[in-house]
Amino acid sequence: MPTGHEDFDAFYTATAKRLVATVYAVTGDLAEAEDAVQEAYVRAWQRWDRLARDGDPLPWVRTVAIRLAISTWRRARNRVRAHFRHGPPTEVPGLSVDRVALVGALGELSIEQRQAVVLHHLLDLPVEEVAREAGVSNGAVRTRLHRARKILGERLAETIVTAGRVEGVHHG
Repeated sequence: MPTGHEDFDAFYTATAKRLVATVYAVTGDLAEAEDAVQEAYVRAWQRWDRLARDGDPLPWVRTVAIRLAISTWRRARNRVRAHFRHGPPTEVPGLSVDRVALVGALGELSIEQRQAVVLHHLLDLPVEEVAREAGVSNGAVRTRLHRARKILGERLAETIVTAGRVEGVHHG
């Protein structure tokens, strides 16, 4: 029978990479995402017996990581804006080129809209679970998603047109 330590190690191995990618998509800052995720796992380890007993610990760890990252993001807003002006890194572990382009587009959204989009559209969580993790109503999540989709639609359409011109892709 596995020990708590072995269970935690297996959980960490199975979830850490995707969680870093998720938090990165919310914040746009890979170093901050890695730091927030590491801290969330430290906090999970401190409560591991209870978290494991209560069921799937991933939503708890994800919520803690995103809240830590958002808190850091708010304190360093100007630095993050500068990051988006210069674009995301060209290679990000665990994210495809399309996902990196999406992260750049996510930079146009408020942090609350980004969190809703990442949890709902990238992780396929239902609106109710997004609301629970964000600490807001279902209606607030739906409003954030609606506004975010409009902004992303415009931004990604511009990115596709620009990429087509840059790469010399001609349609028709």
